Amino acid sequence: MAPNGANGQLITTSNHVGTHLDGPVHFDTAGRDIVSLEMDKLVGPGVIVDLSDMAEDFGIYTPEDITSRVEVKEGDILIINTGYHKYGWDQPEADERRYMLRHPGPSMDFIKWAQDMKLKWIGVDCGSADHPMNTKIRDWEPAEAEACDALFQEKYGKGLNDIYKWPEDYQAMHIQMFPKKYGEIIHVECMGGEIDQLSNKRMIIGCFPWKFQDGEAAFARVVAFEEQDDE
Repeated sequence: MAPNGANGQLITTSNHVGTHLDGPVHFDTAGRDIVSLEMDKLVGPGVIVDLSDMAEDFGIYTPEDITSRVEVKEGDILIINTGYHKYGWDQPEADERRYMLRHPGPSMDFIKWAQDMKLKWIGVDCGSADHPMNTKIRDWEPAEAEACDALFQEKYGKGLNDIYKWPEDYQAMHIQMFPKKYGEIIHVECMGGEIDQLSNKRMIIGCFPWKFQDGEAAFARVVAFEEQDDE
């Protein structure tokens, strides 16, 4: 109890824990902050695609994997259920290394496809919208990078650096998408909740972040609403 009768708390935290929205300025110094994002940017029609049946450690999904399961329309919000939310810290199968270091990620042609579709934003149920081995994790976890390279060699006949070239394509889902000149396609990461109940459904989707000035990212809640007929 404080002397004036009021209880208070001071919290020091990363913005990138739990379900969070990466704002444009996170990877674009000239980009907008969280408080600048208008409602039309954060809420709109979209689709939740379930790729969990093809999920595997270090897996790669393509635009075709998505469009073969759902109809994606220009200007949509796209939520990708990789299935790896089941490894979140609060789940019975909790495994933080699989959740953060080995989750599936997109092929490089996914970026151009997302830009052509003018997607508002993308949500994923794992640690990053980038493939984990196309992030700094490749340097931080050399044993994981070696395992991924071996898997890629066996499955695709190409090495890790052939599929995700560095430095030119490093963290491409962020660097090549967040700036306004690339469409300002930002991401919600570490989603979970009732995502499995919405598999391959078209909904009205809203992201509601903690909107604070100069925020490069923010804790957020994502909600899906049934579309209503005009009648």
